[in-house]
Amino acid sequence: MKRLFTEKDHTPFLKKINGQLLLIILLMVACFFTWSENVAITRVIKVIGRMGMLFASWRVYKSIIQYGATDYLKTNNVLSIIFYGLYLLLGFASFLWSTNVGYSALQWFMTSQTLVFCFFFIKSLYLLDQFFPNHPIRLYNLLGNSAFILILVFVVGMWVNPDAFFRLTHGGEEARLGGYLMNPNELGMLAGVGVAGLMFDIRRNYRRGWTIFKLLILFYGLFATGSRSSLIGALLIIGFHVLQSKQKKFAIAAIVVMAMVAPVAIYKVVLKDGDPERMEEVLTLTGRLPFWQALVNEGLPREPWLGFGFMRIDYKEYFQSTHTYPGKMTHNTFMQVLMNLGLVGITIVLFQLLFTFRGIFLEEAEKKLMLLCLLIPIVINSFTEFGIFGESNYGILFYQLLIMYISFRPGMRVKSAVGGMTL
Repeated sequence: MKRLFTEKDHTPFLKKINGQLLLIILLMVACFFTWSENVAITRVIKVIGRMGMLFASWRVYKSIIQYGATDYLKTNNVLSIIFYGLYLLLGFASFLWSTNVGYSALQWFMTSQTLVFCFFFIKSLYLLDQFFPNHPIRLYNLLGNSAFILILVFVVGMWVNPDAFFRLTHGGEEARLGGYLMNPNELGMLAGVGVAGLMFDIRRNYRRGWTIFKLLILFYGLFATGSRSSLIGALLIIGFHVLQSKQKKFAIAAIVVMAMVAPVAIYKVVLKDGDPERMEEVLTLTGRLPFWQALVNEGLPREPWLGFGFMRIDYKEYFQSTHTYPGKMTHNTFMQVLMNLGLVGITIVLFQLLFTFRGIFLEEAEKKLMLLCLLIPIVINSFTEFGIFGESNYGILFYQLLIMYISFRPGMRVKSAVGGMTL
């Protein structure tokens, strides 16, 4: 079989694909927000919206094939995706012992659905890499821009309609960006993913002025969420870039900015102006440590091996102990797996993480740096919120994108670039 791309300008096609991919990932992430107080409307947006984006990602993949590309991609780092499949398989089997099969099945379906979406989305990017070697479309740019647009909506909303976009905590003493549209910590994590993506546009000197403006909006939104973990993650991402940078002027400028901003940001957001009561919150992770201790001491012994069922942490809807507050989720993705899939589940998940990290470190330098930077905010978030193995959230979506990104490699049959490509 022989296929030939003729000598022509592919720019219009690539611009169209870039726009489509940006819109798809933007809407896919937006479908995780609670845009309406009406439960029925919210479910329609989340279910139909995500299925629509899955279909759209498949259509983009097919349009690249129809343009002339051929899917000769081969699998790579198969143990990462195999163990993720085992995690989902155990979750599916847990319907047999879950005391709320409907809830477990819904969570499992949404997690599996995003994985299929990521399969076609990442395959599209690989086909572009394979058949258009110099194309400008980048995963980090798509994620960075989609995060910027969504955070911008909230930043504008906080001034236009603060009642909807702010959430009052601590008896109304503190207002955090996110409202009831999105958990502030999850919104902060999204801002961190945006920072991780757009820092690569700074590295390649891509529209630097415009990119700096986007980063400022992201940091402003991140600061307004009051998310401690997300702020720490964003600072780690910048520090990581500084250590890896070969541009001395950029590194020096970044260090100076961090030295000026980090102490104030940590004092205001993490330490909450040094308030003794808030300091105690930090030391107990806002009460999470006693909750986790109760889960391990009281909950785990009831179902130690296979847990309570996918995304279930007790036989009832809430785990309740005399020593801590009642909770429906654990605020720690690894504790969540331990409770809903037991010791068998946490073992599978730890091996899955091990092989994912192994796959990332086997990638070439720039790709490895990109994947690690995108991984920082979602892993940090996983220790205090839903996380990458928790109830349905866009942290799972981002993690699945990373898994898929290390699961393919170009086929050996592609021998030359566009403009005379022979297969």
